[in-house]
Amino acid sequence: MIRKQDRRLRIGVLGAGPIAQFAHLESCAKAANADLYALCDAAPDLLARMGATYAVPKLYADYDTMLRDPDVEAIIVATSDAFHVPMTLMALEAGKPVLCEKPLGVNVEEVEHLAQAVARTGLTLQVGHMKRFDPGLEAAQAFIRDEIGQLLALKAWYCDSTHRYTMTDAVQPLPVLSKRATKPSGDPKADLARYYMLAHGSHLVDTARFLCGEITEVRARLLQRFGAYCWFVETGFANGTLGHLDLTVAVRMDWHEGFQLYGEQGSILAKTYNPWYYRSSDVEIFSEKDAVTRRPLGADGHFFRRQVEGFAQTVLTGAPQRGATVADGLASVKAMAAIAESARTGRTVSVAEMKGAV
Repeated sequence: MIRKQDRRLRIGVLGAGPIAQFAHLESCAKAANADLYALCDAAPDLLARMGATYAVPKLYADYDTMLRDPDVEAIIVATSDAFHVPMTLMALEAGKPVLCEKPLGVNVEEVEHLAQAVARTGLTLQVGHMKRFDPGLEAAQAFIRDEIGQLLALKAWYCDSTHRYTMTDAVQPLPVLSKRATKPSGDPKADLARYYMLAHGSHLVDTARFLCGEITEVRARLLQRFGAYCWFVETGFANGTLGHLDLTVAVRMDWHEGFQLYGEQGSILAKTYNPWYYRSSDVEIFSEKDAVTRRPLGADGHFFRRQVEGFAQTVLTGAPQRGATVADGLASVKAMAAIAESARTGRTVSVAEMKGAV
């Protein structure tokens, strides 16, 4: 059992739906330096059920009321993508730091507006790119930072599986649903290419940026066959590294995610598992200086809890932000919008110049 610290961040979670149930409620309950202090949802049956399950001290049917509670020190926004920016803005204006689910937004302009609010308020905004708290990927990033020297090339892939739900349904609890849950206008899955890019591409793009830095340009191709979507994306990084990203939904095989990275003083091979197994990536780090391969165990693979702890550490102590910042979230949305534009036009697209929706 994780031992709770004396001083803990009192978190209010907005949204009691599946992503909150699978990730955030348990993470707050388990975090060493945070507590699940409040929960807000517009569906009274869902709110009561999850509030009782986690013995949440305070339950709110109204978001404004939760934000006015002085004992709520920070907010986790665990809602549908379309609500991320407006709900985060409300929290910032109320003086509350925010951990917002990924993707940070669905178009560039709304995230730019959010970035301005973060700069104006000076509050912490962390984006829920929880893979940055995967111990295997953290070890890879440390090797890149400290030893690998110049980077040459990255090949990274994120391939969902047709058998994903058969496998995850065996390990996840049944989500508690409500007919009274608040839903965005329109159907987010009406445009599957856009939906898959936001849901899955955001992970792939942020992992590439976490490892290799800023993506400056993309050239993408998209093929749709037998209900599957496959993007091959050539990426240019600011440091000159070449990149190739493969986003495929869904492959007729097991979940397939990972990367190969080649550098001046070594290389890294990584296999990443479906997140709901809470298993750290298998990472092989080869160092040229001693011709030895290391493989970190990464025993603590609960990256959702670890990201809450990182968020709480920043808010409580002023420690540097380990998780994705608002600048990272904006860069990710811009890169996804650029990929969509390149796939549509067939041309190389500058990420910095991107506007509009993903």
